[in-house]
Amino acid sequence: MTTTTPATAGYVHGYSRFEARRLGDQADTLADLLHAGIRYPAGDRVLEIGCGVGAQTAHLVAGSPGAEFTAVDISEDSLREARARVRKEHPGARVSWHRADLHALPFADGAFDHVFVCFVLEHLRDPRRALTDLRRVLRPGGTITVVEGDHASAFFHPDSAAARAVIGHLVTLQAASGGDALIGRRLHPLLTGAGYAEVVVRPRTVYVDGSRPALVEGFTRHTFTAMVEAVRDRALAAGLTSPDDWEAGIEALRATAGPEGTFHYTFFKGQGVVPD
Repeated sequence: MTTTTPATAGYVHGYSRFEARRLGDQADTLADLLHAGIRYPAGDRVLEIGCGVGAQTAHLVAGSPGAEFTAVDISEDSLREARARVRKEHPGARVSWHRADLHALPFADGAFDHVFVCFVLEHLRDPRRALTDLRRVLRPGGTITVVEGDHASAFFHPDSAAARAVIGHLVTLQAASGGDALIGRRLHPLLTGAGYAEVVVRPRTVYVDGSRPALVEGFTRHTFTAMVEAVRDRALAAGLTSPDDWEAGIEALRATAGPEGTFHYTFFKGQGVVPD
């Protein structure tokens, strides 16, 4: 997701071509894990909030080809890329695209049967308010699905204080901008506090070792490590680390993708229903 309004935090990962590729790698690598069980009936109206470059949108429409999707983002550049991606991969998909802020959505009350939110709440200053605002556009009995990570769930071999430190710098930078890189653990109280019923939150764990080379490349190297690497300049500018300490931490993190390395991370998937 990309956001710019005062009600949102800064997007700590930035908007570079590198980040767009990372989002695509992440979505493709984790599709089976994060989208398992998400199937929307034909004709149902689905709102995706913070679609960004369409990395998750492509998997949503692949899993539910008969549903009618509305994808929203605040960035026109991201929407342009998302349109191109989905048209290329799924030319028959029914998707309408809207530039809007999630706190001021241009849709009627109860306009949608389902809402999908992935890797968005972590960047918001007030995620509970966002979830409350989204409840307005869901019909009674409509569902919301939220997917978020929790960077404190990362552990790995070889263990390294230096690697843990650079992850911690990302967490600190995101908190300084008003976001929360540990938000996965908060999904249940956030959803219930926003008025959703039948809330269920379940962990979706990624474990990577040398027997899973696709995940070594797609997740350990090109999703998680790449995400941390991208905040180098911000971490140095903020005085959180020195160039030497940063490089030592990144090298240690890269070692977890080596022949002897292992990596673990937990995402959290929450679902709730709008009460009748």
